[in-house]
Amino acid sequence: MEINALLQQAPVASAIFVITLITSFIAFYSDKVYEGFILHPYYVYQGKKLHTLITSGFIHLDLMHLFFNMFTFYYFAPPIEAVLGHWQFLILYLLSMVLADLPSVAKHHNNFGYRSLGASGAISAVVFSFILFAPFAGMGILFIPVSIPAIIFGALYLVYCSYASKKQWGNINHDAHLFGAIAGLMITAVLHPHVLTDFVNIVSAKVQSWTHH
Repeated sequence: MEINALLQQAPVASAIFVITLITSFIAFYSDKVYEGFILHPYYVYQGKKLHTLITSGFIHLDLMHLFFNMFTFYYFAPPIEAVLGHWQFLILYLLSMVLADLPSVAKHHNNFGYRSLGASGAISAVVFSFILFAPFAGMGILFIPVSIPAIIFGALYLVYCSYASKKQWGNINHDAHLFGAIAGLMITAVLHPHVLTDFVNIVSAKVQSWTHH
């Protein structure tokens, strides 16, 4: 997508994209910014550093973490902003960022050493908003040349995140991914009430087309 077209279609997403890049790179080289932005559930649960529910979504652990999130954001955010509207997209992104982190705050509020950062929760919300609008669009994993219908990808994603969270796989906040996705579905349904009916109609039509073949 050309820069001018992107700015016209998705000015909010464009601003978020640029701000996230800037703040992430600053945090790479500034311990003060990194510590000031990162989510620390121990403090948030006590009513302190509440701003980190938002700011933690604008910094990343390393270049790979930043690249993967921003690549996904760049692909899915503009079309969702175009469908939802500009301020609606801002609400979807920021509110889902907070809702994605609240379960982690509750779960790790006694763990002083636990920290979390990254836009993954909000981006999961954007991806699942996209799935509601286009359940049979092709989706896959970066660098793997295989795509599957978005609705199937979404179901597998939710199962994986739930299982990975229970098993506590890796240094990844799977809860944020899971609850960000759920928040994305809920917020999209509130902001665009017809999306659920449209989703059911699209799925029903596709199933009928399969059965008639």
